[in-house]
Amino acid sequence: MVYVHQAPAMAARPAHGITVRRLTPKDAAAVVGLGPGAAWIHKTWGGPEQLASSGLCWGAFHRGRALSLACTYFLGSAYENVAALADPGHRRQHLALACVTALCQDIAARGRTASWTCSRDNRPSRLLAWSAGFRLTREYVHYATGPARRLAFPGAKAA
Repeated sequence: MVYVHQAPAMAARPAHGITVRRLTPKDAAAVVGLGPGAAWIHKTWGGPEQLASSGLCWGAFHRGRALSLACTYFLGSAYENVAALADPGHRRQHLALACVTALCQDIAARGRTASWTCSRDNRPSRLLAWSAGFRLTREYVHYATGPARRLAFPGAKAA
């Protein structure tokens, strides 16, 4: 499913003591602190240091600890595809929404359009996209060729 940012985001007010801000190179350790399950979000950047230094990632922090991130996952000439995650212990607190909202404002300021892609089966991702102001523009079928193997996606349930 492909979404494009089109509508104002739902207001997200993080709890007292939580700061939403752009990551800096000093935040690489906080990105690592999200654990191995978060590696998918910084893998396309070459690692946590590169993501934190990119200038294209926003995070929700409490006492120096990253609780949620939203970043440009793929950067194009007109679009920036957004990815987000929240620490499992801090989900349903609108932290990812606050990070995505800040990132989308940043993307618009750069003159680009924020996009979002996810599987039809990823309901939490679809709800986050909708709450952040993304609207569905099209659906497509993704085919893969080659030897059969088990694919692991963030948030996928084990079979």
